[in-house]
Amino acid sequence: MATKALTQQDFDEVVTSNDIVLVDFWADWCGPCKQFAPTFEASSDKHPDVVHAKVDTEAEQALAAHWDIRSIPTIMAIREGIVVYSQPGALQPAMLEDLLTQVKNLDMDDVRKQISEARAEQG
Repeated sequence: MATKALTQQDFDEVVTSNDIVLVDFWADWCGPCKQFAPTFEASSDKHPDVVHAKVDTEAEQALAAHWDIRSIPTIMAIREGIVVYSQPGALQPAMLEDLLTQVKNLDMDDVRKQISEARAEQG
C-alpha cells in the first residue's frame, strides 16, 4: 500500500475514518527525512491495514503548527482518533515494526479510561 499525502483539508477525515494512521511529518530539504522514506514506504507495503500518511511540513505549515511539530522527521501514531505516539526522529525498520506492534496491541478502552482520569485530575 502506498503512502498517502495528507493536507489540512483531509487530515481529520483520514484520521477519524481509519483505525490506525501512522503519520510522517517531513520536508524535502530534510536529509534524515529522505533517509527514513524507504523504511516508511516498506512499512506501508508490509502493513496494508495501517494508513501510512505523510505531511510535507513546508506545504502544510498550519497543520505542522497545529500538531506542534518542531523537529522533523516526527512520527505520529493515531489509533481510533487518539494520538498514542508522537516523537521526532527517524526510526530504524525494527523500531518502526515494534511501534506498530505496540499500537496494534493497545487496549483502547484502557487508553480512553486513562485519558478520562487524567482530565478529571486536572479539574
